[in-house]
Amino acid sequence: MRYLAEPFILGALNRGRSVEQFLGPSGSPERLGIHWVEIRPVRGTYEVYLHAALDCEPLTSDLDSLAPLCEYEEEEFGVVVATTNASLEALDAAETRTGAVRDRWVNQSMAGDEYSDYVLAGRPAVTPDGQPWPTTQSS
Repeated sequence: MRYLAEPFILGALNRGRSVEQFLGPSGSPERLGIHWVEIRPVRGTYEVYLHAALDCEPLTSDLDSLAPLCEYEEEEFGVVVATTNASLEALDAAETRTGAVRDRWVNQSMAGDEYSDYVLAGRPAVTPDGQPWPTTQSS
């Protein structure tokens, strides 16, 4: 079982472990990319990061090794889209701000497996459950 049930998501976060979710394609036809969301516990708070990378290395499942989608991003890429004081609030914020869904969260570094599945499936236009890929909310 790859996906985490809500109690396991909250348990991981409360133990100081990040959770993440592959959000599918992003970018433009000229600069293809992917994006994923991460909730990271940081000193008593929870930070929600939106990551975007070039869709350029189909043989990897290490999303952090991919080049940032934006040429001007710093080495440590990702944009903080929310900071909360409670794990459930972080989960809600991540879903509201990025379009993530409650039943597709995975443990840290497992979103790379989702990317590999996406590549092997021919980069489908819909999620594995047939829904459109999420779109993020603007700040």
